[in-house]
Amino acid sequence: MRPIDIRQYKQSIRAEGRKRRIEMGEERRRERDGKIAENVRRLHQYAPAGTLLIYVSTPIEIDTKLIIENAFADGKRVAVPRCIPETRLMEFHYITSFEDLSAGSFGVLEPSEDCPIVKDFSGCLMIVPAIQFDISGYRLGYGKGYYDRYMSRFTGVSAGLCYSEEIRRHMYHGRYDKPVDIIVTDRYIRTCKK
Repeated sequence: MRPIDIRQYKQSIRAEGRKRRIEMGEERRRERDGKIAENVRRLHQYAPAGTLLIYVSTPIEIDTKLIIENAFADGKRVAVPRCIPETRLMEFHYITSFEDLSAGSFGVLEPSEDCPIVKDFSGCLMIVPAIQFDISGYRLGYGKGYYDRYMSRFTGVSAGLCYSEEIRRHMYHGRYDKPVDIIVTDRYIRTCKK
């Protein structure tokens, strides 16, 4: 059997996923994103988590603004990633509101450098973006590798967000890819076996 070119394989799936999300339509996406936000709140790992580590979504991603608002309303600390210039690394910084954010790397909203960096990950739940997941929790991200690097040293619970039809039985992955613990979709929550 011929080995697959994993980069080409991932690019092809990314293109499919982006196309599907664009074709879904804004109203349908908003409705489904709301269901995902409800399901995040229903996770049994959510209630005891003192801190939510979460990305601030771009238009192609599942909207996380409602999840962030819920976390603030539920009395949680919220931290969002900031890319470290001239590296492929990121750090999570605590924010107190959306006012702490401004356009950073790749036009993504990021916290100010002045916002405190998360140092203690006990009691943290990390929400991870992806275009697709497989049933084991391996993700296809957006291709820059920031989350893969971060997850390689994160020891807390991670939950990935995607639409229910974006779950595959199996996806090829690289040796450095780390699966999430839980996948949250608009229709169900799936715990991934390790």
